[in-house]
Amino acid sequence: MTSSILPLLLALVCAPFLAGVINRVKAHFAGRKGRPLLQLYFDIFKLLRKGEVISQTTTWVFAAGPSVYLATVICALLFVPFGIIRAPLGFTGDFILMAYLVAFGRFALVLAALDTGSAFEGMGASREASFSTLAEPVVFLCFLALGGNIWPSLHSFFHAASMQIWTFARPELLLIPAVLFMLLLVENCRIPVDDPNTHLELTMIHEVMILDHSGPNLAFILYASSLKLWLFALLLVNVLVPEFPDNMLMELALMLAAMFGVAVLVGVVESCMVRLRLLVVPRMLGMTGMLAALALILTLLR
Repeated sequence: MTSSILPLLLALVCAPFLAGVINRVKAHFAGRKGRPLLQLYFDIFKLLRKGEVISQTTTWVFAAGPSVYLATVICALLFVPFGIIRAPLGFTGDFILMAYLVAFGRFALVLAALDTGSAFEGMGASREASFSTLAEPVVFLCFLALGGNIWPSLHSFFHAASMQIWTFARPELLLIPAVLFMLLLVENCRIPVDDPNTHLELTMIHEVMILDHSGPNLAFILYASSLKLWLFALLLVNVLVPEFPDNMLMELALMLAAMFGVAVLVGVVESCMVRLRLLVVPRMLGMTGMLAALALILTLLR
């Protein structure tokens, strides 16, 4: 299958819809009607038409942070395939560049928060940096477990994983989707790591870093965050969904259904769990790292 721009186009168009699915599931559990499924689209378009209020203490770092964050996430999506449809870009070891593009976008957002000079935003930036430092090695352990003792491209990772799980019955590889789902919650600051709906000082991580942003810059951050959620959900789905090379429509339908299934699962988790204490989150990341290391060891011993 040749490379295609379709994976990137699907992400750019459908990513904000995942947030609508999550919010609707949470509303259903709470007995409410909930916001419209397209609410994030409305919010982004509204913010793009608004002006900005920028503190006089900030520099160009604050203004550039959201744009860099959005650009790096879009660039990272260029390397992630959509099932059997290859990504626009890809080469041996591209998973390293993809991971560090995401990390660079997070770094830009942290710098923008620190540039405000606010101790409150600095607290959130410190928490974001601490948790990402623990999560990043787990990401590479997952990729290494999928690739075994070779370093292919992301497409080769997912093709091999799908074949091993569905053709050769390799149950140890099912640990990887579980770890990737935990990483999705951590990297996107969802419950039980962070509560995106709260504004309490003791619980805020991601939201506190963007309190000073407004207008188009806030729209960039919201859109980039939805794209980042899509990216991590796509990594998970690419491992789980079997490939159908002879039926493109079935493959697309299964992939899209699985993507929105991940959004439903996130909504269920956020409805049934509470936010963990900050001191417990590193233990959770340590447990996910142990699971990823176990999958890698079992793969190498196979």
